Amino acid sequence: MNKSFVGKSMIAAALLGLMIPVLAMAQDVVNSPYRITGETGTVHIYPTPELSRQIKAQQVNPFLGVLTYQGGPIMTGENLYAIFWVPPTLQNGNPTSLSTKYENVAKQFLGDYPYHGIANNSTQYYSTTSGTKYFKATGGLSSFYIDTNAYPASGCTDGVTGTNCITDAQLQTEITRVMTLKGWTPGLNKMFLVFTSTGEGSCFNSSSTSCAYTQYCAYHGYFGSTTTPTIYANQPYADPNYCYSSASGQKAPSGDIPSDANVNVASHEITEANTDPELNAWWDTANGEEIGDLCAWTFGTNSWDGSLANQMWNGHFYDLQQEYDNHTSSCVQVGP
Repeated sequence: MNKSFVGKSMIAAALLGLMIPVLAMAQDVVNSPYRITGETGTVHIYPTPELSRQIKAQQVNPFLGVLTYQGGPIMTGENLYAIFWVPPTLQNGNPTSLSTKYENVAKQFLGDYPYHGIANNSTQYYSTTSGTKYFKATGGLSSFYIDTNAYPASGCTDGVTGTNCITDAQLQTEITRVMTLKGWTPGLNKMFLVFTSTGEGSCFNSSSTSCAYTQYCAYHGYFGSTTTPTIYANQPYADPNYCYSSASGQKAPSGDIPSDANVNVASHEITEANTDPELNAWWDTANGEEIGDLCAWTFGTNSWDGSLANQMWNGHFYDLQQEYDNHTSSCVQVGP
């Protein structure tokens, strides 16, 4: 899984319509457009609705119908930590923010996520790294931190936000700094999600070859030890122009589209990290897709809140993309 970043950027560029031949993805997950590798490691992206559509259209086998186990660990729980990185200004000096509602809906969602629908579906997936262990949806929102420290000097150029942009290396530095400040420790039962503010973009590295809003809405990965990894997600501001899909039937039960777009993206990243935290556990070998990619931007039936939501957890309503169920070979809203 250590092919060069250049190879992956060529595939991504092809899928974005540039004049580079599309490479066959079957049989070799390293050629998957969902994975990006560089000096900071490998991450797995959640493509924008438009890029996801392009990827699906070019797959030889667009729906293989099974996730297979590759031998790596799954998460042993899901104690979730949120970092809201909201300085007063962007790198160019323009003001930035996150609304109180955006932050509150995110915290509510993280607290509600375990023990319900989507999380229950993941309980069918297991690891054999230290005896056979099935995923258990235990935990919730363990802690959060609102960081008003300035963003670092721009490390990249995002096609949408320009030089208001951070790289994966800068993101990892922020996570490590906050973990040290708060006394948080890594582990296979923990995940750290960084929510950045309006107008702040990101790219995987300083070459700016894979960026928010044009290629991804978020991504997950890990760094550090494989036995006590720091599992994390990059959660750029969920700009509805790029990371919300009304064409797919997505709704906004909170009444605030960015807030609902954000929790849908977070649900995708958490679920994929649960079942593939180190990118070596559960994925479809035909196309390199994880549990969320197989069902990306599909929402199923909205049975709650006047047809605005497909999940009702603890009296709260959400409209979240479906996830893949190996038992039924289909996308589902509720697990087995």
